Amino acid sequence: MLAVAFALAASVSWGSADFLGGLTTRRATLWAVVVGSQAVGLAGAVLVVVLAGRPWIGLAGLWPVLLGGLAGSVAIVTFYRALAIGTMSLVAPISATSALIPFVWGIAGGERPAGVQLAGVALAVAGVLLASVGSGGHDPAATDRSRQRRAVALALVAAVGIGIMLLGFDATAKHDALWAMLGGRLSSACCFAAFFAILRPRVRISRSTVAPIIAIGLLDTGANGLFAAATTRGYLSLVGVLGSLYPVVTVVLAYLVLRERLAAHQLAGVLAALAGVALIAVH
Repeated sequence: MLAVAFALAASVSWGSADFLGGLTTRRATLWAVVVGSQAVGLAGAVLVVVLAGRPWIGLAGLWPVLLGGLAGSVAIVTFYRALAIGTMSLVAPISATSALIPFVWGIAGGERPAGVQLAGVALAVAGVLLASVGSGGHDPAATDRSRQRRAVALALVAAVGIGIMLLGFDATAKHDALWAMLGGRLSSACCFAAFFAILRPRVRISRSTVAPIIAIGLLDTGANGLFAAATTRGYLSLVGVLGSLYPVVTVVLAYLVLRERLAAHQLAGVLAALAGVALIAVH
């Protein structure tokens, strides 16, 4: 049950960070949000590891999450690019299939969830896919088949990148979950710093966006630590799916805070995801 609780808490944190990120980019540039949240998250992770007195685990234990952080950074870039050139209702569900990578990896590694838990996995994944699909509407990008194919390819790259990131957390967490949290944040922060140095984008930030940016950094890094801890207490095949429920959290927050209307299929997706969680946790 502790693994389930940690994985769900990671989903809530990731989903809340994504929701805040979307809101904050309306008042500050995307790069201000990215750079600020990465810096805050890195500082927070360093502080936690130092205060906890965690000994150095060595590069042999840290390299999986460093690679995972790099893959996660690539996933973010390709996902946003896919959203820019393709149809969101197609791109988002494709990227959400990232949950299948830790699931397959865990099963291949010998994990054997109970039948009721496997049914819960199926329900949860179906719920995420349904909740991620937008309400529809005409999208000019959808008429350009070449751009749509590129968007699908980029969304698949993003899904693989997120899946590799989750595997990296799992591998390093076997040595130390807090170092997994720090390693993942260090890798992604360095990657985005390199992007920033090369692209030199315009950064605009206001006083009112400082607090949300700090919250995004802390939520995102906290989610990394919670997921890493979850992998040490339960099957990766299950916590990987539970940790990937964050799109549902973002959709629900948009409904509760912004009063955005939930389409019927999105509501069905939210309910299916909750039912899936209940089945996974019942065993």
